[in-house]
Amino acid sequence: MNKADLIASVSSKSKLSRKDSEKAVSAFIESVVKSVSKGEKVQLIGFGTFDVRHRAERKGRDPRTNKTITIKASKAPVFKAGKQFKEAVSSKHK
Repeated sequence: MNKADLIASVSSKSKLSRKDSEKAVSAFIESVVKSVSKGEKVQLIGFGTFDVRHRAERKGRDPRTNKTITIKASKAPVFKAGKQFKEAVSSKHK
C-alpha cells in the first residue's frame, strides 16, 4: 500500500472526501515527523510508537578502499509496533 492507496482507504472507511482524506493523512504524517524530529515520542496505543534513536559514533570500513573510517553520530527514526498491531499481523499468518 502506498500513500495514494492509504488515502483511498481512509476516504472509503471514514466517508470523507478524497481531498479531506488526503489532508488528514498528510497532517498526520507531518505531525509525526515534526514531533519525532524534535526528539519527542509519538505513542498510539494499540498501533505503535514512533521514536528517535541516537546512534553513537562508530568505526566502519569503506568498501571501495577497505580503509577504516569514522561514522558520525546520528539520529534515526524508529517504529515499534504495539501489542494489538502485532497480534493482528501474527494471527493473519496462522
